[in-house]
Amino acid sequence: MPKLYIISGCNGAGKTTASYTILPEMLACREFVNADEIARGLSPFKPESMSIQAGKIMIERISNLISNGTDFAIETTLATKMYTKVIRYAQERGYKVTLLFFWLSVPNLAVERVKMRVASGGHNIEEKTIRRRYDIGIKNLFSLYIPLCEYWMIINNSTIPQE
Repeated sequence: MPKLYIISGCNGAGKTTASYTILPEMLACREFVNADEIARGLSPFKPESMSIQAGKIMIERISNLISNGTDFAIETTLATKMYTKVIRYAQERGYKVTLLFFWLSVPNLAVERVKMRVASGGHNIEEKTIRRRYDIGIKNLFSLYIPLCEYWMIINNSTIPQE
């Protein structure tokens, strides 16, 4: 039975960082579809300019993976309802869906984490967008996504990493 993993949480929650360990080493999942990573591949020095094209590539890739019955993971803030359609489409084709939500206790922590990412050369997100997605993502987690998924887990990622 194929598996779809949804790696979710607000901006700055550590989704991508965790994915590179959790997916291959713990879940044996080798396909990770991430619009930010696709955009970075298209334009390494200005990935934000490629977000629409990256989104189109991501949707096509997801469709191909589902058609082939391949285990895969996607990353999202859950600030959109779009992935409810992906989940249902996958489930209709025999997929079991597991949602991992990386929780940050307050939006200020998300803002600070994104600032740290930018200082390390990562991509920026406007503060108002971070705050909006934080609230909407949590609302959608409980009202839309948890009820749809066969399995789910909330991981508190609020602690400051120790050096």
